[in-house]
Amino acid sequence: MKSRALGLLAVASLLLLVPFAAVAQEEEGMTAEQFVQSLHFRSGQIDVPEAKAHFNLDNEFRYLDKADARRVLEDMWGNPPDDSVLGLIVPRSPELTADDSWAVVVTYSDDGYVSDEDAHKIDYDELLGDMQSNIRDANPEREKAGYGTLDLVGWAVPPRYDASSKKLHWARELAFNDTPKHVLNYDIRVLGRQGYLSLNAVSSMSEVGMVREGMGRLLPLTEFNEGARYADHNPSTDKVAAYGVATLIGGGLAAKAGLFAKIGLLLAKFWKLLLIGVLFLGGSIGKLFGGKRDKRSNR
Repeated sequence: MKSRALGLLAVASLLLLVPFAAVAQEEEGMTAEQFVQSLHFRSGQIDVPEAKAHFNLDNEFRYLDKADARRVLEDMWGNPPDDSVLGLIVPRSPELTADDSWAVVVTYSDDGYVSDEDAHKIDYDELLGDMQSNIRDANPEREKAGYGTLDLVGWAVPPRYDASSKKLHWARELAFNDTPKHVLNYDIRVLGRQGYLSLNAVSSMSEVGMVREGMGRLLPLTEFNEGARYADHNPSTDKVAAYGVATLIGGGLAAKAGLFAKIGLLLAKFWKLLLIGVLFLGGSIGKLFGGKRDKRSNR
């Protein structure tokens, strides 16, 4: 697998051009179908003890625990190792080996209770404009370093915060190197007493309808356990996060010293090559979440 070195830029991206067959599972002598068959899918109520949360999955979704989730993300799709991944929610259709497959990465932040007092005051158009400007301003430096350009086209799904369920979701449309194939990055945040649960999905923009429908079905299926819910917050004893809802959406503001929130996974599909970009805002590089997929039906 050929890759360019990752530069520590104020706003950095990683570009990989990966041969069609370059995946770790082939080193084990497994086909894509055999790899998927070796995974241990679960359904129904799924407990996520690390987050004190659970999913009540219906028949349209299955779940992979941490070990198998990392096998898919790292061995099948070529992500850098990341121990923060708690699991992977996978639609039953399309299958993981399909060209239009997608999945939802589950992580959790224990930064503390995130106040939603600012939620009703957010000007999403202004926030989008600020994010677009920050990305555009960094493009000359990115091009100079040989990484090409990256642009936030706009909201693929405008941000929406449900104050009653304490759930926030939105999606961005992203363009890498002015390619006509744009990337969809869909995010859900579920606020809890001690932090928030993060559900992140990536696909091409051509699949926005399917992913939006799927993420919408996931929203009511995701809950914190009793005692860990947002309503269980005790202001006398609980840690409070140093940021609010606007920062969760903005994605580029410092959530705490030395940590800058992730903009998201970027993925664009080509015939037998993958173009992957990972974008971060801020003065340091945060967690790497790359994604890669291959089109195996032609093999």
